[in-house]
Amino acid sequence: MDQKTRFDAAFSAQLDALRAEGNYRWFANLERHAGDFPRATRRHAGGQGDVTVWCSNDYLGMGQHPAVAEAMKAAIDSCGAGAGGTRNISGTNVHHVELERELADLHGKEAALLFTSGYVSNWATLSTLGARLPGCVILSDALNHASMIEGVRHSRAEKRIWKHNDLADLERQLASIEPGRPKLIAFESVYSMDGDIAPIREICDLADRYGAMTYLDEVHAVGLYGPRGGGVAEREGLMDRITVIEGTLGKAFGVVGGYIAASAAVCDFVRSFASGFIFTTSLPPAVAAGACVSIRHLKESDAERLAQRRAVALLRARLDRLGIPHLPNPSHIVPVMVKDPVKCKLLSDILLDEHGIYVQPINYPTVPKGTERLRFTPSPLHSEADIDRLASALHGLWSQCALARAAA
Repeated sequence: MDQKTRFDAAFSAQLDALRAEGNYRWFANLERHAGDFPRATRRHAGGQGDVTVWCSNDYLGMGQHPAVAEAMKAAIDSCGAGAGGTRNISGTNVHHVELERELADLHGKEAALLFTSGYVSNWATLSTLGARLPGCVILSDALNHASMIEGVRHSRAEKRIWKHNDLADLERQLASIEPGRPKLIAFESVYSMDGDIAPIREICDLADRYGAMTYLDEVHAVGLYGPRGGGVAEREGLMDRITVIEGTLGKAFGVVGGYIAASAAVCDFVRSFASGFIFTTSLPPAVAAGACVSIRHLKESDAERLAQRRAVALLRARLDRLGIPHLPNPSHIVPVMVKDPVKCKLLSDILLDEHGIYVQPINYPTVPKGTERLRFTPSPLHSEADIDRLASALHGLWSQCALARAAA
């Protein structure tokens, strides 16, 4: 056996194990219908067909909004397709500058800084802060996103993991750190798999008591919460108490990209030292232009947020009536609990193939083994008929797969 064959065999063995566990990830080839979200065309080996998308992170359908699309088209006509370079080398455009101003205003901060994705903004910012603050200790919530975990790891700063949303454990660990050392508490507002929300006010109180900075990931909250879509911290009146707010343009705002909002000094510090910012080609101007329009619209309009909340409440009520188990939480995320990786994948396949309903199975390592789920994200554009059709399909499948129902 030659070297290439030997290595390929090693790769294939691990992929086969993933498939056997039900944890292998398959991509669905979906072509979204502009102006008709959540409809899409699914293309596959057997042909194609229409589906309703139930797991999109385009939470409010802003990726289909006519004003966003028109702004992107106009920017392409005026600026061309790409930015042309990194921010330092010809890649800063008027649309980038305007977008950073909009984001700073959204979060009530002095400045903001754009990145190519939410993953990169977390990784680059946390790794830079941890690496360049001598003696820094980063206290990271146990359920933080992989991008935050990678940023903390890459920083090589001392890391403390505190139990998820456990204020007593966080305080215990803060109290054990020498008072003079820099401390950074990193956590999320809305946790995307369970849909629970952090006790932000109490975390800020602990940060004040122990002289710590706070780093809040609001990627699953910006656009969705607060009177202007500034996130849970805006809704709770706490933005001024957060050192760094991190967000994304790829979910409720409907495009792509990530950012931080903070003091001018923090943003300049990250801009000057973060390799993930310095050496990356900047976002296309059209993306920045579309994001600007989306953010401005959601600063003024509450209609999308209110309609989404109605859809979430309606879906939960239908599931409750049928005994379909779902995690209770105060957010827009509806995790339907299957608790078996093979059945989770099977349900997803049947929903797609037989009912034209697309929802991705969420299995290990995204969630712990034994907590596999179908993660539904109702949008303002899912109709009552869509919700009834989904609930009816789940009702039949729950019986077909002999899954336990929730108590009435």
